[in-house]
Amino acid sequence: MLIRKPADIPSSEITPRSVYQNRRRFIGMLSAGAAACALDPTLLAAASPRGVQPGRRSQEDELTPYEAVTTYNNFYEFGYNKDDPAREAHRLRVRPWSVEISGHVSKPGTYDLEDFLAPHTMEDRVYRLRCVEGWSMVIPWRGFPLADLVRRVEPTSRARYVDFITLFAPDQMPAQRQPTLDWPYNEGLRLDEALNPLSFLATGVYGEDLPNQNGAPLRLVVPWKYGFKSIKSIVAIRFVEEQPVTTWMKAAPHEYGFYANVNPNVDHPRWSQATERRIGELRRRDTLMFNGYAEQVAHMYAGMDLRRFY
Repeated sequence: MLIRKPADIPSSEITPRSVYQNRRRFIGMLSAGAAACALDPTLLAAASPRGVQPGRRSQEDELTPYEAVTTYNNFYEFGYNKDDPAREAHRLRVRPWSVEISGHVSKPGTYDLEDFLAPHTMEDRVYRLRCVEGWSMVIPWRGFPLADLVRRVEPTSRARYVDFITLFAPDQMPAQRQPTLDWPYNEGLRLDEALNPLSFLATGVYGEDLPNQNGAPLRLVVPWKYGFKSIKSIVAIRFVEEQPVTTWMKAAPHEYGFYANVNPNVDHPRWSQATERRIGELRRRDTLMFNGYAEQVAHMYAGMDLRRFY
C-alpha cells in the first residue's frame, strides 16, 4: 500500500471515528452552523521541523468530527449551501481519473491517477483549516508534498507560477450549468509557494480516500492561506510564466486577491478577519497571521505590502 504514517505521528493521535461521532462538539457545530464560509488550512504537525508536535497538541486543537468535515463544505460546483456538496457530490465519477501536466516543464503529459500517485510516499498530516468567512476546522489529511510533484516534472527556468484547474463536467456538477462563476474553477500559486514544505496534495481524510464533497480524488491544501486557494478535484496543472487570473479574482477582484494569505489585519470588505470560530464551538478566537505559520512562510513575502497583495 502507498499509505504511510510517519513514526512521529502515531495512529493514537488520530481520533477514531467511533470516538468522535457523537461528541458534543458535533452537536455544537450543528447549532452554530449558520455562519457561511470557505475552507482554508494550517498545518499543525510533522510537515515541517517547526510544526507543532502531535503529543503537544492542545485541547483547543482537537480534531473536527468526521461528520462535520464531510457535511459542511464549500464546493460551489455542487451548490452554494454548505450541505449541497454532501447531497449532490455522489454524481461525481472519480475513476478513471487523469491529471494533465503542461506548460514550462521538461516532463509534460497526461497521467493516470494511479501512475500520478505511484512515485509518492503517502503520509498523514494534521491541518487547521481557516475559512475566509470566519470558521475553521482541524482535519487529518492523507497525501504527499506538492514539492514532490513539482520536482518530478522538472519545471524550466520560465516557470514562475503553478495554475491548477478543476474538472468541468456539468452533467456531474450541477451548479456548473449556471454561469455564477467562470467555470472551470482555477487557482494558482507562485512556484516558491508550491515548493514550500507546507503545501500538500491531499488524497484522503481520516485515513480514508477523499469523499467526493471534499475534493476527490485529488485536491490542494495550502495551510497558511484561506480555503478558496485549496482547489478540489484537480484535472490539470500548468506551469506558467505569468500570474494566473484565478476564479475569485475574476468574480470579485475587490474582495479576493491572488495571494489569499491569512492576515487578520486586513478585513474582507464585508466582514472582519480578526477572529474566527472553530466548528463545534460558539466562542471566537483571534486569527493568527499566516494561520500561525509565519516562521515557515513569512520570508516569501518579505518587503511586500500585505494589505495591497491580499
